[in-house]
Amino acid sequence: MKKTLVLGASDNPARYSYKAVSNLLRNGHSVIAVGNKKSSVIGIEITKEFPETGSVDTVTLYLNPANQRPYYEAIIHLNPKRIIFNPGTENPELEQLADDAGIETVEACTLVMLATGQY
Repeated sequence: MKKTLVLGASDNPARYSYKAVSNLLRNGHSVIAVGNKKSSVIGIEITKEFPETGSVDTVTLYLNPANQRPYYEAIIHLNPKRIIFNPGTENPELEQLADDAGIETVEACTLVMLATGQY
């Protein structure tokens, strides 16, 4: 299964990032949750640190474009196979950086992709 980094993870069950972590786990995917405060989601620790380069298949974004900027270098350095820009996170600047680095970009909803078997 695809190891996924959820950027913008929240411990609030009403947030889409929380639902994404939950649904990814339910679908058998390994999850790394990165957020702005240490906490946990369904037993998964929310951390502020990124994992090792090459250890993640997918980065799924739950931060608006302005809040993504501090993470550009870390995301690109991570070298995932793809980045999913969930609704409201679309960012032409980061998409261009990813394209230049050979990283696939997808504007889609992680929750819908999981529900329809397109993940």
